[in-house]
Amino acid sequence: MNTPVVLETQLPGLTLQRRGKVRDVYDLGDTLLIVATDRISAFDYVLGSGIPDKGKVLTQLSAFWFERIASLTPHHLLSIDVNDFPAVTKPHHDILRGRTMWVRKTDPLPVECVARGYLSGSGLKDYLKTGAVCGVALPPGLHDSDMLPEPIFTPATKAETGHDENISEVEAANVLGAGRVAQLKALTLEIYRLGVAHAAKCGILIADTKFEFGVDGDELVLIDEVLTPDSSRFWPKNLYSPGRAQLSFDKQFVRDYLERIGWNKQPPVPSLPDDVVSRTREKYMEAYRVLTGRDLEV
Repeated sequence: MNTPVVLETQLPGLTLQRRGKVRDVYDLGDTLLIVATDRISAFDYVLGSGIPDKGKVLTQLSAFWFERIASLTPHHLLSIDVNDFPAVTKPHHDILRGRTMWVRKTDPLPVECVARGYLSGSGLKDYLKTGAVCGVALPPGLHDSDMLPEPIFTPATKAETGHDENISEVEAANVLGAGRVAQLKALTLEIYRLGVAHAAKCGILIADTKFEFGVDGDELVLIDEVLTPDSSRFWPKNLYSPGRAQLSFDKQFVRDYLERIGWNKQPPVPSLPDDVVSRTREKYMEAYRVLTGRDLEV
């Protein structure tokens, strides 16, 4: 594998606003550059190895979805074409190409919006303990990966440590107000249903996904990434078998490897062997090709 890995960007002349687990964000005044690196995290830690082209998959797949959902909600994406970016970015076009979103600024809301169509992950754990997910009561007798009677909205908030914390709609309303939460719920489920319908035609089940929103004045704006393997669970439709964990188009190979070597999920973080890196890259690339019907711009 000769594809270079971008683990961090250094862009002289541009102001770095912050580094997230995956993205480096640069402040251009009224707009931002969001550069998706090839960093990969698992169990809340960024690992020592990156996945080649992962950042390009996240950026280009998000752009695909932003275009498809533009009729449903305003979004922050201005362009992913470096030729459209402000002139100050020109010296860095080689590193930015294919992995960067030029976006308008918003004030991000402190609540993440999760849509779930299947019982998995933290939702499954919650259900097994309480019979509900984030306060949403579900029928008894459901099992791992079962399809829910209808998609549900389960908000989450960030703790100071950066871990996602599931909360109820009532708790979300205490933070944002009941009217705003009702608006977010309706939009979240509408976008999720659109994504589910398209993905199903392509042979992929979207078990759940996370959206983030910001506000620009009075306008609610969809931000961050949309329906990617990092923000969603993608399952191959032809291999779906409820009652157990599913194969997925994401970093499952990474999680499985880390469990296999017995990492205690504390620093120091391990690096990944070449075969795990290669197989994970293939899954991200496959998800992009299947959902968009086109090859990644590399």
